[in-house]
Amino acid sequence: MSKRDLLVAWLLCAVLPTLALGQNSPPAKKLPAGPPAPQSTHYPIFILAFGNDPNWSLRIGLKGPERMDRPGYPPIPLEPAEVTHEAADSWTYHAKDSATGAAVAIHLTREACADATNDTLTPTPPPSGKYSFRASVDHAQIGSLKGCARIAAELFPKINNQPDQEEEDAKKKPPVPVSSVTNFKSPVAIAYLNASQQLVFKRGSVVRVIPGKSGYGLSISHDGKKLLFTRDEGSSDVRTINQYDFDSNSVKEILRGSVQQAFWSPDDTRFAFMKFVDGKWHLWSATVASPESAVPVFPADIVSIDGWVDARTILVDDLQQLSWVTDTGAVQQAIPEKDILGDAFGSSSAGTFRVHPLNPDLLLVSAEWLKPPAGVPIDAHMGGGFGFFLYEIRSKRRVVLSPLNMFAQNAEWSRDGFQIFFTGVDSSRRSATYRMFWDGIGLQKYLSGTSLAIGQ
Repeated sequence: MSKRDLLVAWLLCAVLPTLALGQNSPPAKKLPAGPPAPQSTHYPIFILAFGNDPNWSLRIGLKGPERMDRPGYPPIPLEPAEVTHEAADSWTYHAKDSATGAAVAIHLTREACADATNDTLTPTPPPSGKYSFRASVDHAQIGSLKGCARIAAELFPKINNQPDQEEEDAKKKPPVPVSSVTNFKSPVAIAYLNASQQLVFKRGSVVRVIPGKSGYGLSISHDGKKLLFTRDEGSSDVRTINQYDFDSNSVKEILRGSVQQAFWSPDDTRFAFMKFVDGKWHLWSATVASPESAVPVFPADIVSIDGWVDARTILVDDLQQLSWVTDTGAVQQAIPEKDILGDAFGSSSAGTFRVHPLNPDLLLVSAEWLKPPAGVPIDAHMGGGFGFFLYEIRSKRRVVLSPLNMFAQNAEWSRDGFQIFFTGVDSSRRSATYRMFWDGIGLQKYLSGTSLAIGQ
């Protein structure tokens, strides 16, 4: 036998016994028990809660409450906080209103719940009208809301369940906010002052510069065919209210004297305006067919008209309160301006209040900052900054929307109520008209002119 064969035989005799059934191997060490599998702090994962009187809905996603929606109002983004598991089938989700900081609590209980009124809010409501959860929402400003909830995975994005997904998401840049507005309509008829301060009326793709002196206090008829505006006539107490007709491309004077700020009525048959009488500005109205037969409406002293709320009601401002005045002179409602402006804004004759075209509870307010935030340009003539915000009359919820790097004023609603147009002045003192959606997203330059008025 060769030396090589002897070595192989020796190795087989020495090693095989220890490999056989591990008889001579040391005992395996027992590893310590791992932590228990992670458990979700809330259940179920995907929920849509909703209710009526008033209508509302609220989404709860992977991290908790995400967004609250109410018809006629912009959505409310929510910042999730802790979740309290109160019982086997009961949870309370805590959150914060991202726009105002108000506390929000959503309580869910697993029990059958009927809410047939809001079956239309869900894509696939159960035939019986019964839902899996009873829900309630407590918003520190809006109040308490009751309703039902269901598991609604189809309303949320696809989930990637990779173990390191959360870590990877943290490394990524924050996503660009996407507006909830998808069905908005651009204005068909607009008027504005161009860079040369000429009065421009645009309808569709046709743009016309109105001949003669420039004007201010622009108001377009609801059919988009006529424009009312005020002109100074060389004297501090003489002005004219003029009407431009787009179809005939002609201007005619309809009133002369101490008058200004004309607004079309919703049916375009009348207009409201201000007239200076006995040392005070008062609210007057006239028919378009007979402007010379104008009559006084409201005897109190006012500083501005803020448009028609409906066919019978006109909104006026006296720097102390905002008043809803009927065409017979009765005051339907009055709100102290301090309640609307809060601690951040102050009264000014340059301020404006615009009622949402479809929701009388929602105001778009342009006002002077009492202490302009850092970055807001200061007007060289006025000595202050301007911004705008949304104000809910019933809840007193206030949401600032104006960009904090602009002097922003004269904010106006689009006729569909989903868009806001305003005059913005940036830090380089360049003026333009900008547009954003009512949820504060989608800011973009709209045109180089200012003092925009919107028709159709």
